[in-house]
Amino acid sequence: MRLITAASATFVLALGLGISLSAGPDQTEQPAAANPQSANGRGNGHHDGRDIFRFDTFGDEQLWTDVLRMHEVLPNVDPKTALAVGLKVDADALPPAVIEGIQASTIDLTNPAITIELLRLNAVVGVQGTVDEEGHLTKVGITCALCHSSVDNSVVPGVGRRLDGWANTDLDVGKIVALSPAPELDEETKNEFRMWGPGKYDPRHHAFDGSHFISLNKPSLPIVIPPIYGLRGVGFETVTADGPISYWNSYVGVGQMGGHGSFNDPRLPLSITQTPDLVTPKLRALLDYQLSLHTPQPPAGSFDHRAAARGKRIFRNEARCSSCHAGPDFTDVLSGADPQVPLLHTPAETGMDPGYANRSATREYRTTPLRGLQFHAPYFHDGSAPDLPAVVDHYDSHFKLGLSDAQKHDLVEYLKSL
Repeated sequence: MRLITAASATFVLALGLGISLSAGPDQTEQPAAANPQSANGRGNGHHDGRDIFRFDTFGDEQLWTDVLRMHEVLPNVDPKTALAVGLKVDADALPPAVIEGIQASTIDLTNPAITIELLRLNAVVGVQGTVDEEGHLTKVGITCALCHSSVDNSVVPGVGRRLDGWANTDLDVGKIVALSPAPELDEETKNEFRMWGPGKYDPRHHAFDGSHFISLNKPSLPIVIPPIYGLRGVGFETVTADGPISYWNSYVGVGQMGGHGSFNDPRLPLSITQTPDLVTPKLRALLDYQLSLHTPQPPAGSFDHRAAARGKRIFRNEARCSSCHAGPDFTDVLSGADPQVPLLHTPAETGMDPGYANRSATREYRTTPLRGLQFHAPYFHDGSAPDLPAVVDHYDSHFKLGLSDAQKHDLVEYLKSL
């Protein structure tokens, strides 16, 4: 791999794109214009749901820049390291010359200067960086896409076209945040974050009120970052069904991402008030986009069709899965007496660890929809089942089903087909 200097990296990237290297727009103020070169970034206005999802930080630079000081950290992180902790690069934001250079290894991905140029091109999925004319990173914020988008690896692993709605199961949020030099994060807290691991995050550990961290629960109990596709019609979409999608978008956008907005839920209890509210006015458009994200279809050859047909009968009969995983969405969360009140299950009912539920507003779990299962292992809210056979084994044991090995195999094949 040929080493190129920071200056030549800048030249290669700028030449390929054919743009000036003046400072870009403030991403907090202009999220829709953040990526005008991307084939996926149409820039249809400030409240376009897709652009909000991909590019709007909701003003969370107040956390990621002002408090965590990640703009001081990222200039020292090379792309190879960034990809290793699960950050993704949007190929549609890259000029052809850069894609060719990455594939041919003529662009040195161990050079931190390349990271700055990728941020300047707005190519790092879910990360918005402002770079000045001297090449200094002056602001950093994150968007919904950081955790809930991946890429198809069509260029190299970690670099490809966006897959919005897919859980970024490679993303090690805890390890990234633990790089912060912020005095507000003591070593004990950083060690908790480092223990989360790839594809996990603890949204009940702390909140951020615009100035300070609020401790919510200890010790940390991280959960698997979920996919957010195929949610139309599901209802009460989060694992503990605290509220509908927009409730959770508000909770995360304000208290977890650090956006400049307001959130209140006396059940937790948590109340954050910031004006102006840069989150709430965008929730409707964001919801519309999220509900448009379809579940990916199982790849050809990824499951045995005959076994899946047998497994479907087992799912409905011997395994009794359909008693809870009912209907086209494979969940019973809306089947209670009042559709405005989620039907939930105690942790003991399904043999789940109660720890996370006890930190939620409902203290219970909703039945998980099953579409697209094969794309987002590990399973259960805490990732305690590494694969689908482990899921089947858990329920076979908990409900004393007495399934044979052949029945378990066929049931797994059916789950892979959903």
